[in-house]
Amino acid sequence: MTPVVYTPLSAEYFALRDKLTTSVIRTGRSRGRQTRGPTLIAGVAGALTNDVAPGDVIVATEIRHLSRTARGEAGGRPAPPAGSAASTDPAARGEPPDELRVVACPGAELVAGELRRLGMTVHLGPIVTTDHVVDSVVERAGLAAGGAIAVDTESGLLAGDDGQTVVVRVVVDTPSEPLRRLGMPARGIKALAQLRRTAPAIDAWARAVGERELLLAAPRSFCAGVERAIDTVERALEQFGAPVYVRRQIVHNRHVVNDLERRGAVFVDELDAVPEGSLVVLAAHGVAPAVRRQADERHLRVIDATCPLVAKVHHEVRRYAARDTTVVLIGHPDHEEVIGTMGEAPEHVIVVASPTEAETVEVPDPAKVGYAMQTTLAVEEAAETAAVLRRRFPALTGPRRDDICYATSNRQAGVREIAERSDLVIVLGSQNSSNSKRLAEVAEAAGTRAVLVDDAGELELDLLAGAERIGITAGASAPPELVDNLIRCLSGLGPVSVTESGTLTEDVRFALPKEVSQP
Repeated sequence: MTPVVYTPLSAEYFALRDKLTTSVIRTGRSRGRQTRGPTLIAGVAGALTNDVAPGDVIVATEIRHLSRTARGEAGGRPAPPAGSAASTDPAARGEPPDELRVVACPGAELVAGELRRLGMTVHLGPIVTTDHVVDSVVERAGLAAGGAIAVDTESGLLAGDDGQTVVVRVVVDTPSEPLRRLGMPARGIKALAQLRRTAPAIDAWARAVGERELLLAAPRSFCAGVERAIDTVERALEQFGAPVYVRRQIVHNRHVVNDLERRGAVFVDELDAVPEGSLVVLAAHGVAPAVRRQADERHLRVIDATCPLVAKVHHEVRRYAARDTTVVLIGHPDHEEVIGTMGEAPEHVIVVASPTEAETVEVPDPAKVGYAMQTTLAVEEAAETAAVLRRRFPALTGPRRDDICYATSNRQAGVREIAERSDLVIVLGSQNSSNSKRLAEVAEAAGTRAVLVDDAGELELDLLAGAERIGITAGASAPPELVDNLIRCLSGLGPVSVTESGTLTEDVRFALPKEVSQP
């Protein structure tokens, strides 16, 4: 597949010609599509709202091509005055409506992310192609009313219907700074300079283009504990209304948190930021008893969304402490789950993070020692750490089953399977998600390049260069729609085939807290 860059105007062509390593074609304004396959249309455009400034970059999520060819000339009647209602409404002129062709641009998010990493201000949204230069405020407003953010005269003519077109346009004029106004030459020079700056991202797009097989790990994305925690906040908002306060992130995922914030959840670091008497939800990772005491002191109404599997580890630590037994807690000392678990009996708990630390840990009485685990650890390393402890402390006791949750184990097994057959593994999840980080580590341990990203926009295009088979998974706190969106974005770089790997299904469900269990 040979990618091509189209630049309609000579000025656009000369701005990019010597900056790109891929093929650049100057099309002119009237020539249509000349090649098949992945295409990137680069140039300048007009913004439809003043939220977009001259020099900003537009990456089109879709192209809306308005064509008037069906009705031909307007019967020889003179054109209505620019800016009048009749100039933008065919029905007001007694003419047939514009024909509308919509072309999806699924690769937009990937290219937009690359441009943002270059430090550019980027806007994602629909772009409209018309058969004339739109310079009237009224006409711009009419186009913007449908959600479009920019307008040009060429993209719709050059775009294919295969979903492999990308449009990168630098804004040269806006409703408040139209083309025919003093300062236009300076804005044009600025826009073309910005267009030159896009060249590294365009070259990265060209290198990433290709046909691919996508291997989806199973299971992936939300687990029962995460679903329970999110449902708890959603139910609280429905039953009690906003605001609902949540201590820390309900689960470690930026998209989940942002969505709940839009709906009225207020996330706080500590309970002293919650007004007395308010409703607060405790996050899925669990809290120390001191946090619950503080909630009582502030007369807060508490809904506990702690994952039942994390609550089980808390119970184990309390049970050991009641026997005056030292607990070696295998986990990462700065993780919220470990901090909360340690808070159950801090004088009895020692945290070790690795087999190396387990080799040197000392306990007051080797005859009275037990262990527990953070639920989101890498299975192999946690087992190795536990084995070291058993060797060093023959009297060591532990849970009947290791504490790593079923969802963590299942997702690690799934990513291990696809890693062995992939050139690259993409893990969707936030950087503060322990279980998501472990998935990337498991893939790399299998000898495959792996990257952890929050969403498709964070994926560096150069990672895709030469990767013909890509494995995809998502951490237990990552929404499943992120996977669907990534597949859609990758399809914008070339044809994809999608294969589901693994047959393991999860049917675990946890009951909601009693405070929100009633519909």
